[in-house]
Amino acid sequence: QELRFTLRQRFEIQYELGATPIEKLRIPTKSRDEMPPVLHALQYIYTTPALNERVFELLDAKVRRGKKQTGRPGMTLWEILVLATIRLTRDADYDQLHYMATSDILVRGLMGACKFGETGKEYSLQSIKDNIGLINEATLEQINDIVVEAGHQLIKKKDEKLNVSIDSYVLESNVHFPTDINLLYDAARKSLELAARFAAEAQLPGWRKYAYWKKQFKSDCRKVSKLLSAGGKNKSLNLQKATKNYLRLAYDLNQKLDAAKSGFEASAKTCLKQALLLEELNYFRACLDKQIDLVQRRILDGEKIPHSEKVFSLFEPFTEWIVRGKAGRRQELGLKLTIARDQFGFIVSHDIIQKLQDKDMAVPVAENLLKKYDICSMSFDKGYWSPDNCKTLCELVPELVMPKKGRLNQQEYEREHSKTFITLRRQHSVVESAINCLEHHGLNRCPDKGLPHFKKYAALGILACNLHKLGNILQEKERKKSKNNKLRQAA
Repeated sequence: QELRFTLRQRFEIQYELGATPIEKLRIPTKSRDEMPPVLHALQYIYTTPALNERVFELLDAKVRRGKKQTGRPGMTLWEILVLATIRLTRDADYDQLHYMATSDILVRGLMGACKFGETGKEYSLQSIKDNIGLINEATLEQINDIVVEAGHQLIKKKDEKLNVSIDSYVLESNVHFPTDINLLYDAARKSLELAARFAAEAQLPGWRKYAYWKKQFKSDCRKVSKLLSAGGKNKSLNLQKATKNYLRLAYDLNQKLDAAKSGFEASAKTCLKQALLLEELNYFRACLDKQIDLVQRRILDGEKIPHSEKVFSLFEPFTEWIVRGKAGRRQELGLKLTIARDQFGFIVSHDIIQKLQDKDMAVPVAENLLKKYDICSMSFDKGYWSPDNCKTLCELVPELVMPKKGRLNQQEYEREHSKTFITLRRQHSVVESAINCLEHHGLNRCPDKGLPHFKKYAALGILACNLHKLGNILQEKERKKSKNNKLRQAA
């Protein structure tokens, strides 16, 4: 038999010759690697009708929405889900994922494919990238809720309420350390590259020496950077001179772009591809103007730039400069990720925070959790405390652990020294293990570009972590069952 896929099937698979059915796939239970538990959890979703129906209804609504059910053979929804979760499980790039999809026997077995002679299904690198990109953040969050519910059904008592610990950490974006000097170089470099590419495609003159311009910008950027970090009695004079030369080159590039603007705009009206190139060029041209202004004000005029005007990345403009007072890490570049972990180890909620502090998120996070779960207690650290937060959450949550900043009055002292408060506060530190787990599942630094992909990457990491926990529970049950069977046979 040949494995036949129609466009965007769910997982109704005709197995190729030599393939083991997914439900009969043997996954090792004694390995300490993170892959077997995740594969076990995915196998559990596949073999449990109530789960796979809900999961694939979500994927079907997102991936196949508005598409014809005929056309070229494509990856099934099941294959997309497996590869997406494995990527974050392994913290792998797409090249590593491509290797596993084509060569890892266990992964291919879970996708319903295997190598047998020349009939084994192959996956191209670009196909994997394109198909994984079809799932969005909202769909992943809904699937994550289903996984958490499945885990609770296996381990939680019927009427048991949740004890939730909430904390945040910085998910870094994939950017270099920003200075006004190297950001000006980034803006100039991209403007030159895009202008030269546009001119070549539209056959416009004037950009033959763009590589020489890039070399000049790089040389001036290095000179200014070295003078900023060096010493010497003539440092100020030399720095002013080098900065003026650097800015003069940037002004010349600006004038050159102004002169070419009319030709670019006329050509862009006749070609969509060139219109998109011009839009990107205009973005980096605006960045060039802004960085020229910032370098002029900071170095030549000696002005202190307000934080609100600073730019930390031209390629990931959502990136924030976050100082959390952590030992050995003065600052981090990215966005805060708030997570809520229950007593069973599942991450029941997560939020990406933009331009907000922890204390601004306490009430919204709590309200969202209370809508979805029956919660007994919530614990926060001092960063979430404010008088309004404490007052509001005390009315919503039966047992609230939110230590106050500063001195305590008599009533606050009694509350924070009660037996229940102390017990729950000591248990709050378990959320740090969840953060560590997420960092091992790829959520230390996001390699994907753009804010929507940043959020989707975070949701995938949360899903991979919860699948890992679900798989550990399933494997522990299987080990106990195997042990009991051996004891019965020995008896």
